Formats: sequence, C-alpha cells, structure tokens
Amino acid sequence: MTEIPDPPKLKTWKDKLWSITKTVLKIAISGALLYYVFSKVPFSQVKNKLLSANYWWMFAGLICFFISIVVSSWRLSSFFKSIGLKLDPRFNFRLYLLGLFYNFLLPGGIGGDGYKIYILNKNYKHPGKKIFWSILFDRLSGLWAIGLIIVALIFLIPQIDIQIAIPLGIFLAGSAIYYFVAYMFFREYTKFFFQAHAKAVIVQLFQVLTIICVLFGQNFTGKFSPYLLSFLISALATLVPTIGGAGAREAIFTKLSGVFHLDVNLAVFLSISFYLTSLLVSLFGIYYVLRPSRLAEGLPQDEVIKDELVAEENK
Repeated sequence: MTEIPDPPKLKTWKDKLWSITKTVLKIAISGALLYYVFSKVPFSQVKNKLLSANYWWMFAGLICFFISIVVSSWRLSSFFKSIGLKLDPRFNFRLYLLGLFYNFLLPGGIGGDGYKIYILNKNYKHPGKKIFWSILFDRLSGLWAIGLIIVALIFLIPQIDIQIAIPLGIFLAGSAIYYFVAYMFFREYTKFFFQAHAKAVIVQLFQVLTIICVLFGQNFTGKFSPYLLSFLISALATLVPTIGGAGAREAIFTKLSGVFHLDVNLAVFLSISFYLTSLLVSLFGIYYVLRPSRLAEGLPQDEVIKDELVAEENK
C-alpha cells in the first residue's frame, strides 16, 4: 500500500501575517480600481443595462463560459499527461472547479494551484515541482491563445493603423521562441504541446462567445471586434493582484473605450458581466469544499486516501 505523506506544516505567524497582508492589498487594489472606473462611468448606467438585459442571451453566455472551463480542465490534463500523471477526467474536472473556487474567492488563503500541487503530490507521489511547471505551461498556453486571437482581431479593426504583417510577424517569432525554449529546456512538457495549445484556442474562443452572447443580450448591432479585442487585452488583468480580477478588467475596458471609440457604459457592463459569470461558475467548486469525499469519487485510489477524505468531511 502506498504510504501517505505527512500533512503540510502549520503556518507560522509570519506566514499568516503575509497571507492577511496579501488579502488586504488585493482588496485595496480592487477597491481603488473600481473607484476609478465608477468615477468615469455612473454605476446607475451599468445597473440599468443589467436590469434590461435579455437573460436568455446572458444564460447562453454562462453556458459558453462553463464549456470553456470544461475544456480548460481538459487542456491542463494534457500537461499532466506529459509528466506521466494520468488523472481520471472526472477527478481532474472536480479538482479544477475546486481550484477555481480557491483562486477566485479565497485569494488570501491556499491558492487553487497550490491546492492542486498538494493533493496531486500527496495522492500520486509526483514531485510538486513537476506539477507546478505543468500548471505554469497551462497558463502560458492560455496567454498564447489570447495573443493569436488578438492578432486576428487587429486585422478587423480600422482604428488600428498598422500593417497586419507586423503583429503577425511578432506573434509568429514569439511563438517560435516560446516553443524553442520549451523544447530545449522543458522538453518533457512538450509531449502534448500542440494538442494542449489547440485546446487553449478553443477555451478562448468560448470565452469570446461569452462576450458575444452578452452583447446580443443588449441588442447590440455595432462592430463586435473592438469590444472583443478589449476583452482579450483585459484578460491580462489576471496578472494584477486583485480579488478575482475585480476592478482591473473594468479599468482596462474604461481606458480602451476611448482608444477604440466604445460605448464606455457597455464596455464596463461587459467586464462586470464576465466577472459575475466567472463568479457563478466558480461557486460550483464550493461543493467539494463542503463534501471533500466526493472529490475522489470513482477514483482507483487506495481506500486509505478515500477514508481520509471522508474523515475530513465529517469533522
């Protein structure tokens, strides 16, 4: 029988203080950015758009986003397979939802990625460092897909006075360097490299469809591409330490609305709608916080591990 490693060491007071400090900073940054946004855009205008929206289209957007999460978990499994970590698809998806919940709603506690590394290292005996790099490449594949779609949208926006060959050339050169570095120094993670990046494109396309559905829900009949490009650029907001991206996306949309001549009220509404959609989907992960034994349901694991999860649930 496989030996179960000891649980992680308890946090010191310094660790707890840093965790609290990070949470306070994220709340402060989100608050400051939202204050900036609503100093430019009346909140009542955004609220009216939400109240007057076609909720069937909003629901369709929710479905598109949920599909993107399903494909995201499938994409991550490609990088896990690269290191010989073959997870049951059901468990992989449950773990992905739980990680999404941790990342989105518990920014100051254990991160979703940190939890994945811990649980997979514990149950499958894979080095945490390898799992970390798999998750990092999963994130990089998403950024690569965003770059690809941005290049395609630039071609459709007349306000951007630039030869398409320039951004396309930069993207192709960057992609070549990206793959070369990955192949030379992280070859193990390139076994399913192209497959994973194709999935990454599907993920981003479904998230773009989410925004298109929200626009349809506002009876929008103008040009979609400037709003979609702004949305993809705002995805970089995930690099800003905020609460689930709150405030950062809205601030980027607000700034870009002047560049691309967008309806700033609609632009901010799109950002808030995407945030709320992400929040709703992430809430599915709370089920596995309350019922941790269901996380491993159907897995061909040692009964000791399953009993441990049941014991955790019954505490």
